[in-house]
Amino acid sequence: MKRTLPFALLFALLTSATYAASQQAAAVYTFTCTGSAFQRNGACPDGGRPDGLIRGSGGTFYGVAQDSGEGTSSPTGGTVFSVTPGGTFRLLHTFLPGANNDYANGNVPGGLLQGPDGKLYGQTLFGGVDGCNGYCGYGLLYRVNTDGSGFRILHKFCSQTNCADGASGAVEALGTDGNLYGTTYYGGTGSCSGGCGTIFRVTPSTGAYEVVFNFNVTTSGASPSGLILAPDGTFYGSVSISPEGELLFHYTESTGELTAVPVNFPLVNGLPSAGNVLAFGPNGNLFGLYGIYGESGVGLFEVEPDGSNLQLFPFYDTIDGGGSPQGMMLASDGNFWIPNYNGSSGYGDIISVSPADGTLIQTLTPFSSSAAVGAYPLLLMQAKDGLLWGTTDQYGKSSKGHFADGTVFSLNAGLPPQ
Repeated sequence: MKRTLPFALLFALLTSATYAASQQAAAVYTFTCTGSAFQRNGACPDGGRPDGLIRGSGGTFYGVAQDSGEGTSSPTGGTVFSVTPGGTFRLLHTFLPGANNDYANGNVPGGLLQGPDGKLYGQTLFGGVDGCNGYCGYGLLYRVNTDGSGFRILHKFCSQTNCADGASGAVEALGTDGNLYGTTYYGGTGSCSGGCGTIFRVTPSTGAYEVVFNFNVTTSGASPSGLILAPDGTFYGSVSISPEGELLFHYTESTGELTAVPVNFPLVNGLPSAGNVLAFGPNGNLFGLYGIYGESGVGLFEVEPDGSNLQLFPFYDTIDGGGSPQGMMLASDGNFWIPNYNGSSGYGDIISVSPADGTLIQTLTPFSSSAAVGAYPLLLMQAKDGLLWGTTDQYGKSSKGHFADGTVFSLNAGLPPQ
């Protein structure tokens, strides 16, 4: 006799299947290198270990890969690339070692921004010093057209006496005045040994670089990072070394004024818990991730832009390092989405966290050393159609005689369009 499933059970199974199918990750492009997958030693002509990824004004994605070959413990070289949503890849620029292996034109690229002129702006972590072999130099800022033409060095960090122009910098945000802004972790004219860091500005029309603020450890803190644009057009960021009770800063581009934002993180076991601001939440408050020295885990914190009403939500994850979160993004569902480099599996995962109470909503684990999308997610962003896009640092699928060195992937998590 033919048996039928109860409607409720059948509906539940169909819903669960649809839900699972809607959360499939796909490798849009895989970076491959020549050589043995076991030894992972060889040249990567398109680059390897992809990192920064942005969606351009025309819908094409642009990104950087950290190295041009594997076989050493640290990456060297690197590339700038574009990839369409359909997977069409184009190599735009390769950072070459030069005649003396000095990487005078940059070594190991970081993130990207697209300026109002349509050009791509980015930085390298090292290089920029003539006649220097290895990981010397404090990096540089560059500009390149979206078709790969017109590569131009805009500024070499620490090119002034005592690194007064800043050192180890990153272009991070586009201001409402049409200029690009970023921070340097060291350098400047502050009171720290080696400088306390700076905020700088790049003018797209001329490519001019200018330091607009110098940090001082006793008044504004030191080692700034994470510059983000606020809804009112000003900037917020965080400092790694801060005056007591101060962690964030507020910079107003129109006046050049910077104020330290007091955030009184509580003492735990005699030491302050600490966090970094990463994103504005749906209610206009600042949110970030915090940890406690000596305790395993990570949690969400919320604070008003003036530093008041700090709330530390309970740890959403209690594993060591909290899975090594690489950033935080407010998605179209109103929740924060976070790529974890290691995650619960050791190969990374993607989680969503509620801004209302800091609780973990779900964990997606499509990553492994044998997965088509690779392992160790570094970045996550959302496209206008609701799809999540990101990069993985290693692995993926490749043909015989090659090995995969990371991917650009997409993930349908069932999120609504932006």
